[in-house]
Amino acid sequence: MRRLVLAFSILAIAATPTLAAKREPCSGKKGGVDRCEAGKFVCKDGSKSTSKKVCER
Repeated sequence: MRRLVLAFSILAIAATPTLAAKREPCSGKKGGVDRCEAGKFVCKDGSKSTSKKVCER
């Protein structure tokens, strides 16, 4: 039982950064948000985010 709890805890901790990255526009290799254009996020790599969130910066 302890091994099962330990394995589940390790899995949950390992998955946390991945889940957090999916909630932010331009996360990961895109480098974050650089600016807004017409309500869309423009990433630091120059691409436009496909996020459904509206940019209000």
